[in-house]
Amino acid sequence: MIDLSGKAALVTGGSRGIGRAVVVRLAGQGADVAFSYRGNEEAARSCTVEVEALGRRALAVQADVTDPAAAEALVGKALEAFGKIDILVNNAGITRDDLIMRMGVDTWREVLETNLFGAFYATKAVMRPMLRARYGRIINMTSVAGIAGNAGQANYSSAKAGLIGLTKATAREVASRGITANAVAPGFVLTELTESLPGNIKQAILAATPLGRFATPDEIAAAVAFLASDEAAYITGHVLTVDGGLVMQ
Repeated sequence: MIDLSGKAALVTGGSRGIGRAVVVRLAGQGADVAFSYRGNEEAARSCTVEVEALGRRALAVQADVTDPAAAEALVGKALEAFGKIDILVNNAGITRDDLIMRMGVDTWREVLETNLFGAFYATKAVMRPMLRARYGRIINMTSVAGIAGNAGQANYSSAKAGLIGLTKATAREVASRGITANAVAPGFVLTELTESLPGNIKQAILAATPLGRFATPDEIAAAVAFLASDEAAYITGHVLTVDGGLVMQ
């Protein structure tokens, strides 16, 4: 069993969906968890209660990941609460889908700033304490869209592809200090977003997925917990696809 006892984690975008599943999974494996949320205070409170029910400490911080100063403050609050950050999960992300010919510049920029720039800001903010500790696990939530592309998601696919490059560059920079950097690339996951898809789109997705079903958020969280653990100490610069075989390389 994965044991994260004594570890302190920070998850961006941790109040709902995959992020919340990651927060709860890390806590369930023994870690204290700080997480950021954008604006849903009720979801953040209920996530905090869920973590504390597992006997772990929780810290919810409202933060805009597109603001470098907010990323610094988020890391500072987590360090103040826990004394260290062993695990960083860059999960915060948004979608603003449209075809390239119709996509506004602001729509392009908003997705890149949240999904890619936000991960850079958080990684940069956590780097110094991890380097001092000579230990760290950085996990970026990318997507199969960043590997194969997705029509109508040029902004999202580009941001997620950029995260893969960020992951590998980070891994090379910090490996000598005992810090690993990896990415998890989910396929289609059962969330509020996918539940609202039209039936024909769902059927097309299932037909293209060899395992013939959507993932659950818990299955994505399990992959994150593995990469955060000492069992994955010799894995770095890797992109772990959790997609039911949708994209095979």
